Amino acid sequence: MDHIVTVQDAVTAFAPWLEPTDAELDAIEQEMPVILAGVDLVDAQITALDRTPNQMDSRRIRRARRRVLTARRELANRTASATLPGGAA
Repeated sequence: MDHIVTVQDAVTAFAPWLEPTDAELDAIEQEMPVILAGVDLVDAQITALDRTPNQMDSRRIRRARRRVLTARRELANRTASATLPGGAA
């Protein structure tokens, strides 16, 4: 009979390389407005799933979509300006 054993130590072992780096944490922090806007959009969509969407639900979803698009645009503009060299030649 073969025994099934778990690999508990391999799964829960702490290793410094498993932690996010400072650069990864900074990237997550920069993307946080997009993440939060996406969460708001999903919340609005879930609310509309529970019942027949009314005018307020439609407005809430539309506004949440606009917030997501705005946050994405601002992130794209911020990262594009941060990576491009500035000034005229």
